[in-house]
Amino acid sequence: METINRNEHDFHAGDMVRAEVRTGQYVGELVELNGPRALVKVLAVLKHPEQGDLHSPYNPDVPMFHERRALSYTEKTTVLLRDLKSYSGPVPDYKQSLLAAAEAEIAGLDRLQRWSAKGLEQLIQLKKEYDK
Repeated sequence: METINRNEHDFHAGDMVRAEVRTGQYVGELVELNGPRALVKVLAVLKHPEQGDLHSPYNPDVPMFHERRALSYTEKTTVLLRDLKSYSGPVPDYKQSLLAAAEAEIAGLDRLQRWSAKGLEQLIQLKKEYDK
């Protein structure tokens, strides 16, 4: 069995890991090690991927505003070893974890939208005062 030592953790095929893939985070089973990468089978979603252009975060005026779906249940994905951490504890149900992650992302965007609207409102008021 192949083993990789990363920051005092030995990873083995069959280990449960937390994997960061682009802007999403997943719980999965390490299937195979291949040099600086590992093949991980997705079992749950911890953080839903962010939407939009990753190179222009929070900019809605980009040529292509990307839709990013979460990786599917049992989908296999390659992950750099630096983006893996050991995972212990119960593995959440995929469907429930997917819905919870999507709800958390929606709540975060809603909070950001409300913050932005309040900030805009205050700046417009300040600008009026500045014009006096």
